[in-house]
Amino acid sequence: MNSPSWLKTDVSRETFERLEAYVALIEKWNPKINLVSKSSLPEIWDRHIWDSAQIFDISVEGSVWADFGSGGGLPGIILAIFAKECRPDMQFYLVESDQRKCAFLRNAVREIGLKVKVYAERIEVLDPIGASVISARALTDLNGLLGFVERHAAKNGVAILPKGETWEKEILQAQENWSFRYEEITSKTNNNATILKIKEFARA
Repeated sequence: MNSPSWLKTDVSRETFERLEAYVALIEKWNPKINLVSKSSLPEIWDRHIWDSAQIFDISVEGSVWADFGSGGGLPGIILAIFAKECRPDMQFYLVESDQRKCAFLRNAVREIGLKVKVYAERIEVLDPIGASVISARALTDLNGLLGFVERHAAKNGVAILPKGETWEKEILQAQENWSFRYEEITSKTNNNATILKIKEFARA
């Protein structure tokens, strides 16, 4: 398995081994807990691993990264795997309300040896994290996400949010309630998707 040519972040042998260990854990747990859809499991590297890894290519500052609705660890675990070598100062907080998925996340963190804290709580009641960077993949629409981001972001924090083909509609809807600046980054794994880098957000 080779890394895609467009991935700017170096994939060392050690990082590959950690990614492979994570994939093996998903394959082991998935029959009991629906971490990824059964249909996407044969394409897990392209559909999930590299799709998540491209987020790490986006330039961000700070040392606290929060991932909301982490599910099976996409993208949170993937980002933490890359950060172990590239950004060892980065602390990751994974927030997931499903207790079974949290059990999987904690097991993955322990077995792979990652700098990650897992919270089995709802995002809206969790004490503010003060995150430099916030990510969320397939959780809710942009309007709802910005409410979570406002609660948990540090001053000058940014949000990195993968979005599908309706992202432009979500931008317009969110602008009814929020002011923010955004940068659109075309997904390398899905021509119909984009990644939004959002900053300077405030309620309108």
